[in-house]
Amino acid sequence: MMKVGLFIPCYVDQFYPQVGMATVDLLERFGVDLDYPEAQTCCGQPMANTGLTEEARPLAQRFLEIFKDYEYVVCPSGSCTSMVRNHYDDYLDGQDGFAGLKAKTFELCEFLVDVLKVESVEGKFPYQVGLHQSCHGLRELRLGSPSELVGASFSKVQQLLDGLEGITLSELTRPDECCGFGGTFAVSEEAVSCMMGLDRIHDHEQAGTEILTANDMSCLMHLDGLIRRQKKPMKVMHVAEILVEASSK
Repeated sequence: MMKVGLFIPCYVDQFYPQVGMATVDLLERFGVDLDYPEAQTCCGQPMANTGLTEEARPLAQRFLEIFKDYEYVVCPSGSCTSMVRNHYDDYLDGQDGFAGLKAKTFELCEFLVDVLKVESVEGKFPYQVGLHQSCHGLRELRLGSPSELVGASFSKVQQLLDGLEGITLSELTRPDECCGFGGTFAVSEEAVSCMMGLDRIHDHEQAGTEILTANDMSCLMHLDGLIRRQKKPMKVMHVAEILVEASSK
């Protein structure tokens, strides 16, 4: 069995531990030997996004020290995975083990599809599901095909959902538009962030979405706050939660 280090983003650990547990359940069902290093901390993305380079540097260094010896590192978040793969060069370029760390760090759905070669997940989920394709996963990790590029259409997240019995996927007017969260952007540009989020929710409402899903709980946290304040009946679930719930039936 491959030895995998599980990287759980700090906001998942603090606010959505059920997403972390669903990730563990899902990976173990596919025979993965998981280890959760308790010394792990934030990847440093919030600091990096705010321009606090020197404050982010020790967190990147710590991440390298903790995870460099695992065969793979898996994270249920496209944005945190992208931080390691696409933005740690500013802090760790040339350091021993860093090139290997970048190559073996995967977002959860990406790991299932590209490493474990999972073509579909068996299970039943008789709901209409709207897939939000998060910006980091879509445009930095290439988990799907963004509309601005010409080429074959694909989505690794949708591939896993498609195999579920009874599921209906919503057809959106703008399937890859940003939700407006953007981490600290939602704080510095609150009004713009909220309007973008409401636009995404309206698109899903028009399409008949019952459950809104994504592979980034940060986007879902933003959208869920707007949904609850507007008292809308739509529910949000991380894709790992859907896959685990469906395969338990």
